[in-house]
Amino acid sequence: MTLALMRSKLFVPGSRPDFFAKALAGAADALSLDLEDAVAEPRKAEAREQVAGFLRGLPAGSRKIMIVRVNGLATPHFAADIEAITGPGLDVVNLPMVESPEDILACAEVLHRAEAAASLVQPIGILANIETPKGLRRAAEIAAAHPRVAGLQIGYGDLFEPFGVDRADEAALQHVRIAVRFAAAEAGVPAFDGSLAVIASPERLRAEAEAARRLGFAGKSCIHPSQVPVCNEVFRPTEAQVAHARRVVAAAEEAEAKGLGAFTVDGQMVDAPFIARARAVLDLAARQG
Repeated sequence: MTLALMRSKLFVPGSRPDFFAKALAGAADALSLDLEDAVAEPRKAEAREQVAGFLRGLPAGSRKIMIVRVNGLATPHFAADIEAITGPGLDVVNLPMVESPEDILACAEVLHRAEAAASLVQPIGILANIETPKGLRRAAEIAAAHPRVAGLQIGYGDLFEPFGVDRADEAALQHVRIAVRFAAAEAGVPAFDGSLAVIASPERLRAEAEAARRLGFAGKSCIHPSQVPVCNEVFRPTEAQVAHARRVVAAAEEAEAKGLGAFTVDGQMVDAPFIARARAVLDLAARQG
């Protein structure tokens, strides 16, 4: 499962099945049905069955990217979560609190057994949360740990709050974003910015999304439907970017015919990395419609 087109991912509490259908009909590119932080301990089993039932009832080929944030490896709920939700309706498992490649391998092994039991052919991906100091330090190893890793996602709350780091400190945000972005880039997977808990601040949400986009992030998590349109807009290539990319690709084809390795477009020197980026922009714009 490729997550490269996931501009927005909307968290939906697994204990609120009354939200499921409305979220499915909304504008988010992906839904993240949450069995972890959004579900109180006494309701874990109930939420698990509600999410599993919803996934089983999804029509084939007519849905969003479906993700479930499971409970962590160290909890008594992890294996039961995986067993219950594994099936044709699930695309990606969002694994929280990942701190090492071994965590990814352990998750992959449990998924493998669950897929075999469910006779699944298409493997389920893993979206790894980077939300602890150790996880941040080992992010590149985590991203490259297994072919199932479909992307890295920042979790600012767990990463910042226990250590008194100001969630609004731009220097701290950028440090984490750059570290996670290059860790994901090394493994060739997309990176996703963490959610903003302040719902009534679309200006701050847009500023965060734009900062992440400038670093090459593919999208951002949303905790409320009102945040989705902003993220969809920010992470879609603009008309100006698409037009520039077209000029770069056209010039590249002309330069290749002349045997030139570098050339200029719009007053900027262009060579292989810029051409690759231009083609990626055009591909993203075409696939997002």
